[in-house]
Amino acid sequence: MENIKKLQDEVRAVAKEKNAIILAHNYQVPEIQDVAHLTGDSLELSIKASKTDADMIVFCGVRFMAETASVICPDKKVILPVPDAGCEMADMINPEKLQDFKDKHPGVPVVTYINSTADVKALSDICCTSANAVSVVKHIRTPEIIMTPDKNLALWTQRHTAQKIYIYSGFCPIHDNVRTESIITAKKRYPQAVILAHPECPPYILDIAHAVKSTSGMLEFAKNSKEKEFIIVTESGLIHTLKKQNPEKIFHGIEPEMLCENMKKTTLGNLLIALKKEENIIKVAEDIRKKAYIAVKRMIDVPRD
Repeated sequence: MENIKKLQDEVRAVAKEKNAIILAHNYQVPEIQDVAHLTGDSLELSIKASKTDADMIVFCGVRFMAETASVICPDKKVILPVPDAGCEMADMINPEKLQDFKDKHPGVPVVTYINSTADVKALSDICCTSANAVSVVKHIRTPEIIMTPDKNLALWTQRHTAQKIYIYSGFCPIHDNVRTESIITAKKRYPQAVILAHPECPPYILDIAHAVKSTSGMLEFAKNSKEKEFIIVTESGLIHTLKKQNPEKIFHGIEPEMLCENMKKTTLGNLLIALKKEENIIKVAEDIRKKAYIAVKRMIDVPRD
């Protein structure tokens, strides 16, 4: 514990010296979340970072998150401490695959989940998050929509709109593989607990949840709820934030199933090295960045329900 505190102090000191802001996604390990200047979901973090006077962004997350930061903050140096921290869902689609899908549905607008690479965003009309996907699709108002890459988020969105959605077949293995039996077992063990599930989970999991929420939505729900006990059906890292924000409440994860190895690759050690050496810089090419930014900005401008 003393060694962790010493490393955290050194990380903060180097960050201050370099005028760097450390961002940590909610799925990161506790000691990384605790040393970060800001924690949250990837888009929220990038937007907040763009409004600071920091020269450098160190993004403790996976590659597409650092790319999003580069898209939104082109004037800042963006560093990803672990360059091979990827996202299996984001890797399930690329510009060629998306173009092929678009060719099968000519003229249909493309809504791309923020959990995607910059070059896929650049080929899209608008982005969405798990929190605003329904609002974004309804805002477009065309009778047909393409949604990519997450099939489960698209299926959840289809439930809440009359528009026809053409669904790409990507998914998050962590959320898609959660078993009904795991939820039922947790419910039997904690019968008073409220089940909160992420929309990246399959429909049959969402059907047995009390509420379907994004990570930020889960944090908000738990904070405002009168209930005292919750079963959290998303990546296990969110439990740390939930406990910190609600020390009087109890949170149960679905473990070890819902643990993303890529999200756990960032350590205090490799974070400190990346900060000191200013290596693993993520810089989106300007032609791609401009197109991707349009898709992201269109989403940001969509009125909230």
